[in-house]
Formats: sequence, structure tokens, C-alpha cells
Amino acid sequence: MRRIAYFDCFSGISGDMTVAAFLDAGLKLPTLKKRLRLLNIGGYTIDAYKESRNGIQGTKFDVKIDDKRRFKKSTLKDIKKIINKSRLSLAVKSGSLSIFDTLAAAEAKVHDRPKQDIHFHEVGDLDSVIDIVSAAIAIEEFGIKEFYCLNLKLGKGNIASMHGAFPLPAPAALEMLKHKPVSFSDIEYELVTPTGAAILTALVKDFYARPGLDIEKVGYGAGAFSIKECPNLLRIMIGEARQEAFGEDEVFVIETNIDDMSPVYYEYLFEALFEKGALDVYLTSVYMKKTRPGALLTVLSREGELDTLAGVIMRETTSSGIRYYKAGRKILERHVKIVKTEYGPIRAKINSGPGSIKTVSPEYEDCRKAAKKSGLPLKVIFDEVKKKLG
Repeated sequence: MRRIAYFDCFSGISGDMTVAAFLDAGLKLPTLKKRLRLLNIGGYTIDAYKESRNGIQGTKFDVKIDDKRRFKKSTLKDIKKIINKSRLSLAVKSGSLSIFDTLAAAEAKVHDRPKQDIHFHEVGDLDSVIDIVSAAIAIEEFGIKEFYCLNLKLGKGNIASMHGAFPLPAPAALEMLKHKPVSFSDIEYELVTPTGAAILTALVKDFYARPGLDIEKVGYGAGAFSIKECPNLLRIMIGEARQEAFGEDEVFVIETNIDDMSPVYYEYLFEALFEKGALDVYLTSVYMKKTRPGALLTVLSREGELDTLAGVIMRETTSSGIRYYKAGRKILERHVKIVKTEYGPIRAKINSGPGSIKTVSPEYEDCRKAAKKSGLPLKVIFDEVKKKLG
């Protein structure tokens, strides 16, 4: 069984809200304190207590730092040294460093500086180290292997920093959220902090998939302030993936009718759409007004690529407009395996699902090259790959 966690970010996410949600879901504070002592640093205390946000009770997580122990200008190297020298488990070290590395890469891009030279400032302070390491400890305690994200909402306005007022979302947070499905709100509050964005970016591998889940634990992590527009809470749902369920995600279906374009342009159009992130592209023969034969172009797209793919269609076809709508999908679990054959290594896509559902699709280009090199029929290569995969 695969243990899964959903981050339900209907009011954003921050480092302390993440830890608070795990505590609310059942992580014991004494356990967290005991494991944090393996960091071999002092000068801080942590506490957790119940608080209500807009009528929903959650847990608030606080880190109090001795002013003498605050970091001044922490670099990624400084953070790595602290974590690597600690007695934390390898999994917690790896998880913590992955989040900090993700954050450093975003800060480096925003400030146009080498990643190792980035000063984390507020985010590199000791309380943020505690937040991130605590999140990694919680993940190991719960045995979570996969992470998904729901309802990622961003706020607006400005926030004070040592460089002056920054627009929200903070530049580093926005850099990490590129190509992620987000919604913008009129809430003048920093809903997603850089630390929160780093946690999501480092942990969540697919922001679109919605696998089935038998929910075992639910936790609500309270933010620092109350927000009148919505409960300032992060909800985490933890449980086992349902083996009998298909995976689920959402895509956008883009359509346009074309009846005045030469068919020779379609091959180039398909290549351009796939290069820009299309999940699938196909044509359907249709009859249009005055019974003219035409083609219905259909493109499957993630939300983040919708405008880009629409632009390709407008530029490369005679279409003057598109239609689009959201559609749910039930999907098989997919992975790619390299199969060693006497004709060389050949990639194959393997789709599996409930019960005995399994399909094997050898990669056409690999098989084509093997067939040309060996002089054998293409179907022989295909059959050999399928035979090796059972």
C-alpha cells in the first residue's frame, strides 16, 4: 500500500502551518521535540496549541528563538552544514535539504546570483530551519511516500522585506510555482510563503493527479492571523492509496474546426503542439456548413499550458478561435522501463491498474531504429519487447 498525503491549500501554505497540520493529524509534540534535539542546536523552544479560525479548530505551531541564536546571513552552505552534521536520520536530512535546495534555486533565479551565494535572510533564520526539519520528521513519522496538492490559492498586496516592499506572491514563491495550477484571490495577505512554496515544489511531483485515498487522518494547521474572507488554515489528509481505484486528474480539452487549410501543415502543427506541452493531439473528420469536409482539431492540455497551446493553434492554422473546457480523467498508473534486448535497449511505457489491467507499449522510435539496424521486421522487435515484459 502507498501512503499518501494531500495538501489542501484553500488558504495557502507556510512552513509553520505545515508542521501544525501534521501535529493536528496526530504527530506527538514530545516526539517532535525529541527528534529535533538530534539537530544539535539550542536556543529555541517549540509549542503547539489549539486555535480557531473562522469557526474551525486547528493547531498553531510556534517556534521561539533566543535573539542571541538568530542566524544573521545564512547561505545554503551554512544550512547544509548544520543539517549534515546533525544526528538526524538520512531520510530527514535528505528531505530537509531538498526543500532548502529548491528554495535556494528560486532565490538565485530571482536575484540572478549563484545558488550557493544566496543569503536566505528571514527564511534562513533558525525558526525556518526548525519548520522545514520538523516537516521532514513528520513525513518520516507518518511514512508518507507520495504527495498531492489541492486548491492552491494565492493572495495579493505587498509585504515588507529587508529589500523594501515586495509584491505578493513573493518573487521566490512565484518562481517555484511556475507551471503549477494556482488560483488568484483578492485576499490581501501572504497566503503562500516562500517556505510553503518550497515544501510543495520539493514534495509534490504531480499537481494534477488525484489518486483514490482511504483517509485515515486529517489535520488543520492554523496560520498566524485570522482572515475574514476564509479560515486561515492548511488542511492535510493522510491515508492509503485505494488499490481498486483508478488515478484521477483534470485536463483542458481545446477544440477548433478547420476547413480551409492544406493537410500538409498538420504534421508540423502536431510537432509544435507536442513540443509546447500538449498531452495529446488528434484530428476528426467533420462536415461543416454547406457540407464542406473539414477537420476537428482536438488538443489535451494542462491548465498551465492552455494559453501557450492556443497561441500555437492561432499561429499555425487558419483558425480564428478555439473552444476549451475542463474534463476529468480516470487514468492508469504509468511508468517507463528500459528493456534490454539483443537489439539494444528499448524503452517501453507500462500502464497498470486495478486487478490485472496492464498494457505495454514499446517506444516506436526505439523499435524503429532497432528494426533498421537488425534488418528485422518492426513487429518482431515490438513482440520481443512485449514478451520480455510478460
